[in-house]
Parts: sequence; structure tokens; C-alpha cells
Amino acid sequence: MQALNSSNSGIIITDNALPDNPIIYCNKAFENITGYHYDEIIGHNCRFLQSHDRSQPEREKLRDAIENSKECRVEIRNYKKDGTLFWNELFVSPVKNNMGEITHFIGVQNDITERKNAEIQLRDEKASTEEKIAARTKELQDNEAFLSSIIQTVRESLLVLDSDYRVLSANKHFLSSFQVTETSTVGKILFELGNHQWDIEALKQLLMKILPTNNPVIDFEVTHDFPYIGRKVMLVNAYRIEFDGHFKDRILIAIEDITDRKEIEQRKDDFLSVASHELKTPLTSIKGLIEVLQRLKPENSSEKFISILDKVAGQADRLNLLINQLLDTSKIQSGHIELHKEPFEIDQLLSDTISNFKYGDSNHRINLRGKTNAIIHGDDLQISQVINNLLSNAIKYSPEDKVIDVQSDKVSNYVKVSVTDYGIGISRSDQAKIFDRFYRAQDIQQKFAGLGIGLYICQQIIVSHDGTLWVESEEGRGATFNFTLPIMKIQENEE
Repeated sequence: MQALNSSNSGIIITDNALPDNPIIYCNKAFENITGYHYDEIIGHNCRFLQSHDRSQPEREKLRDAIENSKECRVEIRNYKKDGTLFWNELFVSPVKNNMGEITHFIGVQNDITERKNAEIQLRDEKASTEEKIAARTKELQDNEAFLSSIIQTVRESLLVLDSDYRVLSANKHFLSSFQVTETSTVGKILFELGNHQWDIEALKQLLMKILPTNNPVIDFEVTHDFPYIGRKVMLVNAYRIEFDGHFKDRILIAIEDITDRKEIEQRKDDFLSVASHELKTPLTSIKGLIEVLQRLKPENSSEKFISILDKVAGQADRLNLLINQLLDTSKIQSGHIELHKEPFEIDQLLSDTISNFKYGDSNHRINLRGKTNAIIHGDDLQISQVINNLLSNAIKYSPEDKVIDVQSDKVSNYVKVSVTDYGIGISRSDQAKIFDRFYRAQDIQQKFAGLGIGLYICQQIIVSHDGTLWVESEEGRGATFNFTLPIMKIQENEE
């Protein structure tokens, strides 16, 4: 493995014996090329690097090579963790055991983006005359007044810096927001403005990387007691201006005041915490009284009376679940989530959780496959809550299909659990947001009840266990929610 890690090429190994041929190893170069960490890669199928770009013909070549145990070399579009496109020269080769059986596949990849970009640039240049390109470029380069007018009219604080981080211009919104004058701002080093409120080492390091690497600063949060305006929370975004001429090597900084938004979010979190606790007490009394009524109901009670009483009990349980979810959300936001970590058998937990779940739903068949013999160090109640939530969602969003598949596998030094339904699926745009707090897709809101916090809680629980939770789905073709957990040890009776 040390030799593989020293390679400049990205190298992965997948397990052909496991469903969906998951990645069980990657070297450091693969992490550097893709931007993903090792923990985020293990357990995924290689196709996750294509993101939404699934119509490439090279995918069929790879699929054919794997199905027919052949070597294959392709040039395919992949996407880094931050969404950046890169061209991947990929060589895939099967690995056989002494019996001639394909046990693994090894993939070697190299980033050939620069070469491909050069080829694309040459094709683009041939599509238009040099005179038109030169004329348009000159028009953009010389239009200083146009760019200046945009900077001045934008309703956001903007600064333009030179390569020495000296302020070349500040728009009216910046001057009015921070109650400073143009004289005290323009011509000054950014880090020396006012009472040095922008002299932040982390921000300075990020800005110093913009000119040589062209990497932007995205949503850097600054909290400071500014002169004249008090304590403010700001989001800073910074980009390199790439025009030639007068605009060569310039940095554009946009500053957004999010103080009010932060205060509103804090008040909302405080309200949720207080409201949830206040609702919990009377609800506990109501549930107790309902249980008393169920135990003491008259022997000659009508079926309608019993049915109504059961429905009231069911709605009380549902309300209790929603309040518990709000309390969990409040604890997560405040950083007070409680974990009681102890070693437990993940196979037994899956079996017990699914068995208990079946008692409450007899209309769906839940198939459990796979055995890991792994011991996990974690909070088994929290992990059981994740499994319950994923099963509940699978059933809720597949009303027409009655089969749910649960698969568990040992992938490298992780356990991978997958919950698959065959229902309505999730759109590509919604997949990027479904783990956000209170997010619910528009079409789902109209058809299915919920608060949009279940998946948020699940993700926070898995992250707190050093694992990863993700979804793979296509609209109309169901969804698979996967999560990984690091293995503490393997039981001795593993076969």
C-alpha cells in the first residue's frame, strides 16, 4: 500500500464480490485529484464522480468492460467534491484469484484536464475569427466605466484590491454600511482599515492564495465589533478579476451583512427548544390518560369507540415523535447532542431494529441481506434511530411498491448499510438539499406530511460517529440511502 500511496496517479480498488462493486481502497493521489477524503470515498461506486453527467458514452464502455471482465481505457468527464469538472484518463483492469475468478478491479486515473482544455480551446478558436475575438476582448478590457458603474450600484459592500491588497475602490454601499469615508478607505491596505478589523490571519491566508492559484474565497464568516456600527456578522466572498490592462491582478471582495439573519435563526432555534419542552409535559400526561382509557375501557365497548381511541393514541405517538425530532434538532444546533458510545454488533442491531419495525407496518416486506460480523463503537440507540428513519421514509415515499431492501457489507475498515426503496425517487436538484434542516421538496410537501428534519438528524448522528450518509436516486426509480460507520473490530467467528 505504501508503494501505491507514493504514485502520482490516482489508484482505486473495488470489490467485485460485493453488490454495486464498491470502492474498498484509494491512494492519496486519488484523494488529491478528486478533492474527496478517504472516508467519503469508501463504499461508493465509481460512478459518483460523474455526478449528474450520466449520459456519457464512456460509461457504457466501462460497464461493458466490467461485465465482461475486460481491460478498458477511457477519457471521461468527472467532477471534484467542489463541483469542478476535470477530465479523467481512466484505465480499468480486472484482478483474478488462483481459480481464475474476478475478485476485484483496479482503476488507475490521471487528471488530463489541461490537455483536454487545450484541445477544446483550439476547436473553439477555429469556430470564430481572431478579429471578432480581439474586438470583443478589447471592448471588455477598455470598458472601465461600465465595470465601475456596476460596482457602485450593487446593493452589497464591494471592494477592489490590487496585488498588494491595497483598496483601489470602495462602492457607496461599503462606505455607508461601515460609516467610513472614501479618503480613509481608498489607498489603504485592507488589513489596516479602521481598527484593523479585517486583519484576520485566516482571511489573510485565503486572500493570498487568490492571485497565484485563482481559488476564490467563498462565504468566509467574520464576526467583529466594528467602529460606529457595533457587533456585526459578515460573509466575505473574494474573486480574482481576470481582465487584462488596467484590471490585471485585481481582487474583488463582496461583503454581506448577515447579522439579522443570524439573530433570526438563533431566535428560531430558541423558540423550537422552548416550545418542544413545553409541549412535552402536557403530551406525556395525555399519553398516560389515553393508556388508562385503553386499559379500563368497558367490556361492551363498541368497535367505533375502540377504533377512535386507537386513532387518538396513534396521533399522540405521532405528535410525540415530532416533538422528539424538534428536541433532537435543538440539541444538535446547540451542540448538546448526547452520545453514549459502547461497542455493539451492527448485524444484531439491524436485525432487531427491522424486526421491531415490522410490527408497526405489515404492508411492506423488508428484506435484510448481508452479514459483516463487525463491532461498532457508538450509540446503538442513535444508530437504530437512523435506520428507523430511513425505513420510515422508504415506506412513505413508495406507496405503490411494497418491497424495501436493506443491504449490509464490510467495505475496507467500514460497515456500509444501504436502504433501497422503489418509489417516487428524488430529483437531482433536491438531492443536494434533502439533508438540510427543514428542507422539503415542493412536490413532496403537497403529497406527504413531515417537517423536513428527519434526514438532517440522521446525517448529524452519522457524522458524529465519523461516518458518511449519502443518497443515490433517479426520479421515478426509487432511492438508495447509504451510510458508513468505522469498524471497531471484526468478531472472531467471521467466516
